[in-house]
Amino acid sequence: QVQLAESGGGLVQAGGSLRLSCTASGRSGGRYAMGWFRQAPGKEREFVAGISWSGRDIRYADSVQGRFTISIDNAKTTVALQMNRLKPDDTAIYSCAAVYAYNADFAGGKAHDYEYWGQGTQVTVSS
Repeated sequence: QVQLAESGGGLVQAGGSLRLSCTASGRSGGRYAMGWFRQAPGKEREFVAGISWSGRDIRYADSVQGRFTISIDNAKTTVALQMNRLKPDDTAIYSCAAVYAYNADFAGGKAHDYEYWGQGTQVTVSS
């Protein structure tokens, strides 16, 4: 079993930056692809970014490309999401997800690619 814990959410003005972190525990081997999703009030959950455990394969949603950066640490236990030039439309609950991956370069882009989910952290961008 894998537990995921997010941190770093908060309130920021439009144009500002936030950095989210997600730490995985209760696993071994470090062979987990990880990703970030978000869900705004009244909207469906949407993919934000994904990264393979090798760090070589990275995916972004078109809406965040060029503004957000996902990264994974050398221990393969913490994934970060650096969010720059934030917009009010980025307001949502952001959740971390993980899945065991035999392929070191697999980065999931859909919710059904992932098996484990964190509780989420609120990001609010004011105009």
